[in-house]
Amino acid sequence: MSKNKDLHQKVIWITGASSGIGEGLAYAMAQQGACLILSARRLSELERVKAACNNPHQHVCVELDLMHSSEFEALTEKLWNEMGGIDLLVNNAGISQRDWVMNTSMDVHRKIMEINYFGSVALTQALLPHMLERAKQETVSQDIFNGGVITISSLVGKFTTPLRSAYSASKHAITAYMDSLRVELADSGLQFTTIYPGFIKTNLTYQALLGDGSAQNKMDHAQENGMSPDECAKRIITAYQQGKAEAYIGGRETNAVYLKRFFPRLFERIVRKAKVT
Repeated sequence: MSKNKDLHQKVIWITGASSGIGEGLAYAMAQQGACLILSARRLSELERVKAACNNPHQHVCVELDLMHSSEFEALTEKLWNEMGGIDLLVNNAGISQRDWVMNTSMDVHRKIMEINYFGSVALTQALLPHMLERAKQETVSQDIFNGGVITISSLVGKFTTPLRSAYSASKHAITAYMDSLRVELADSGLQFTTIYPGFIKTNLTYQALLGDGSAQNKMDHAQENGMSPDECAKRIITAYQQGKAEAYIGGRETNAVYLKRFFPRLFERIVRKAKVT
């Protein structure tokens, strides 16, 4: 690991830190000595995560709802000043979906896009001017950590399956946005890493929206047997520290990315018959 990716005493803002992958990242990054800003809608759960982290006194909890993006510029300014800067943003918070296209209301489509795409974009763009200004003032070298953004997309940000039309669309959208950002800011000294998790054992499927906006309230079979959030978090950190632009994290399901790319007709036949819940 090069010195510029050492997380010790770096300020890292994790959204969706109250459970799942975000919680796993909080523990793993705190173990490496990072100072964390833990964000989610449930402050009580954030406090639970904070208390379980190494050095809980150096972390802060911030209630954050990605639906309220008009508040992000003021919040970012406040946290930047209070924390003495922010080195790394982890766009992790999100919501999923489990219903057929024709059953899914436009309200559900809009809510998922607002949280998974517009919310993450708004927070990224509120923070980037501060990060870019600081990066200009620093000498870009192997010994300087200039920070960046880790964004948690999904394997269905590369392909799609039944019952995930709105979710997949939102993940395709954030993938495209981050691809553009990475190219446009290639010489900024910042790193932009997009992560594509597969089946990770989190509560994401419990909270997935049905077509009428209600929660699914059950765990998908594949998710139940998926990778642990802690293992996923370790692999995410490794991908970032290795300077990767993208990383696919999961089991055999990650092969579907290549199947879709090189054998699209075969992929379509397989995905039509696949068990997707």
